Amino acid sequence: MDFLLECIGFPPDHDFDELARRARALAEPVAWRGPAGEHLRMPLGDGLELRMDRESDTGNWTLYPHFQSAHRLRVAVTDLIGIPDSPYDVILHGWANPPVEGDPRLAPDSYPIATVITDARRLPKRIEVGHVLAVTLAGFALDVDYIGPFDSSRPTRGKRLDAGAWIGPLGGGSAPGGCVEVSLPVSTSRVLANPVTRAQVELLEVELPGRPLAVFASPWQLEVDGLATPRVGWRIEGTFLLTGRVAGGLSSPTERLGAHFG
Repeated sequence: MDFLLECIGFPPDHDFDELARRARALAEPVAWRGPAGEHLRMPLGDGLELRMDRESDTGNWTLYPHFQSAHRLRVAVTDLIGIPDSPYDVILHGWANPPVEGDPRLAPDSYPIATVITDARRLPKRIEVGHVLAVTLAGFALDVDYIGPFDSSRPTRGKRLDAGAWIGPLGGGSAPGGCVEVSLPVSTSRVLANPVTRAQVELLEVELPGRPLAVFASPWQLEVDGLATPRVGWRIEGTFLLTGRVAGGLSSPTERLGAHFG
C-alpha cells in the first residue's frame, strides 16, 4: 500500500517505518473496525487521513490513504465479498445512481461500481440484492494511462456515459479488488497540503451521474510516466482503488435488534 500513500503526499523515498511510529503517537481509534489500538487514523486536514491497521500475525502496521468525502452516492447492492485477511473490510459490487424504479442495468444514468467498504461491521449479515446503500467514496490511482483533452480514438473499457466518458469495475466485475477503470472529465481541482511532508496534494473531482467522485493520483508517478498535470475539463483515465464508508441506507440498531434493544 506504500505507493498509494504517494497520492496523499508521501514521496516514494519516505521512511514509512518511522511514519508508523510517529503516527501511532498522534493517531485516533477508527470506529467500526477491530480491537482498540489496532486500527488507527491520523487526520491530515481537509478530509485527508492516514489509516493504520496492525497485522495480528506479524505485529507490523499497514498504512493506507483515506479521504472523507462530502458526497453521498446511492448504490444498489449486487454482491458483498469478504476479504479473508481483512475481516473489517468488504468489497461492494453494485450499480451506482440507481433509478427509483426499474432495473439499474438498463438506466442510462446508472453505472457499475466496485469499492472497498472500510466499516463493514456496520452492515447486517445479509443484504438483499438491490438494497440501496448510501456510501461516501474516494479513488486512489493504481495506474494512470492518460491525462488530456477527450480523445475519441482511445478504447472504452466500461459503461459509456455522456460525452464519451466511461467507468467499469476492473476485469468487468470478476476481479474482487474494489477497483474501477475510468475515463472521466475533471470538474474541479483543489490543492491541499500534507502537513507531515509539506508536499502538495491535488484533490480532483471527476464528473459522474448522481454525484462527483473525489480522486487522487501520485504526482511522482505522473512525472515518471511523462503525464501532464490534470486540468479542469480534461480527461483522466486509469485504474483507481475506491474506498469508502456507509453513510446511509441501514435500519437503526433498534429496528435490527428489536423493540427491547437497550
